[in-house]
Amino acid sequence: MSKPTHQVFKRIVLHNKLLSEEEVDALLDEVEDPKLAVKSLVERELLTEKKAEQFLAVYQKQLDKLFAEQIDSFDDLFDEPETVAAEPEEEAPPEPKPEPESEAVPEPEAASESSEEAPAEETEPEPEVESLVAAGQETIPLPEAGLELIHRLLMDTREAGASDLHIKANMAPIVRVNSVLRPLPRPRLSVEECEESLLAILDEEQRDQFLSTNDLDLCYDGGKELGRFRTNYLREHRGMDAIFRAIPNEVPTFEELNLPEQVMKFTDYRVGVVLVTGPKGSGKTTTLAAMVDRINNTRAEHIITVEDPIEFVQPCRKGHVNQRQVGVHTKSFSNALRSALREAPDVIMVGEMRDLETTSLAITAAETGHLVLATLHTPDAIRTIGRVLDVFPAKEQPQIRAMLSESLRGIVSQQLLPSADGKSMVLALEILVNTQAIGHLIREEKVHQIRGLMQTGKQHGMVLMEESLVRLAREGRISEADAISRAEDKKMVQRGLAKV
Repeated sequence: MSKPTHQVFKRIVLHNKLLSEEEVDALLDEVEDPKLAVKSLVERELLTEKKAEQFLAVYQKQLDKLFAEQIDSFDDLFDEPETVAAEPEEEAPPEPKPEPESEAVPEPEAASESSEEAPAEETEPEPEVESLVAAGQETIPLPEAGLELIHRLLMDTREAGASDLHIKANMAPIVRVNSVLRPLPRPRLSVEECEESLLAILDEEQRDQFLSTNDLDLCYDGGKELGRFRTNYLREHRGMDAIFRAIPNEVPTFEELNLPEQVMKFTDYRVGVVLVTGPKGSGKTTTLAAMVDRINNTRAEHIITVEDPIEFVQPCRKGHVNQRQVGVHTKSFSNALRSALREAPDVIMVGEMRDLETTSLAITAAETGHLVLATLHTPDAIRTIGRVLDVFPAKEQPQIRAMLSESLRGIVSQQLLPSADGKSMVLALEILVNTQAIGHLIREEKVHQIRGLMQTGKQHGMVLMEESLVRLAREGRISEADAISRAEDKKMVQRGLAKV
């Protein structure tokens, strides 16, 4: 077979994302004739019989044009509109003047068109060409159940710019793009396909854990091409499901995240507690990773992170980083924190302060000369302080109030909102800086008064969530409706938007 035939075949296959470039080359090494290679795609269930006929028709047409017109640029070649015909015989394409029937679309609807109009209907077959060559909106076949199927869906997720991939039994795969769930143009996955494929990416220990508990948290590393995904497996009434959250390949910088200068200043402290809070999916882990990355790049210090699971991998740069995963490298957050106090760290990052012991150890670590960065699932600064205090028994709270008033450096509460044009996500922040006055209110059980000090504390870098939402709406970065719906004090936002 001549080289141009392989080029045409490869271009169509890659354009439809049926195989990777390496897989196409391997297939053509194994089956030299592209027409036989199409049969191989059918056998692998990457193409239906009908699509295979259309594939061959497009292939032959493009090959004829290549030789007839001596076109060297495949981009120009594939940009031209094509008429796909399900030719009844292979001899039909070379005919100098095909009869009207050869130009008819191989669909029942097309057969009902009048014979006089058939030859002139050059644009009628375009949807079929587009659906095959440019993928269109039609369902695109998936590889057979197994590791390759999951990898294909993870690549779809990356290519769509999605944050999450949802795989559910008896449903088409779904991705979340800019907070909106959208189905991928892929077929429904059967219960058997879901289970076989999802289990295929687990090691033996993970597989045994899921099969015994029907729940599993992990971070799946798909290698350089796919990257890392925070992953949760579960079993529900349909069957085995999974959610994959895409993790950027590189830790985003403060500039890329549009984090204000005050958040950067929190990384300059050598001791104390900095809390990053917000609902699930608000970017807390990303902000925390950016803070660790900045310390890692600017200070020659020992950093220990305790995460469940490890998401961003932090290479040792100026600092020395040890990353530990709960359940893999340590039994629990509290165990890891207790050990960390004997491991000479300068900075400790805690993935989440979940319980009394973890919270107590984190505050103790800050009191004993460490910088502690941690997250909580709380919506704002005031409730974050309340959550920390309420973890402790009433008789211990006076002591914890005193410790927190001294060790707290700041709280960053955040939300992610869809942009006004729906093409990206925008970060809204509430920032509390622990001044002497705020520390006094914490000690004296007057936390409810802190909000007033935050409104007047702009010179310290403080901002309320409502103020951040108003600013973003006025700048046109988010819609006014979203600003109001995400605010705790909706009237405050409405008043702010009404001001000229």
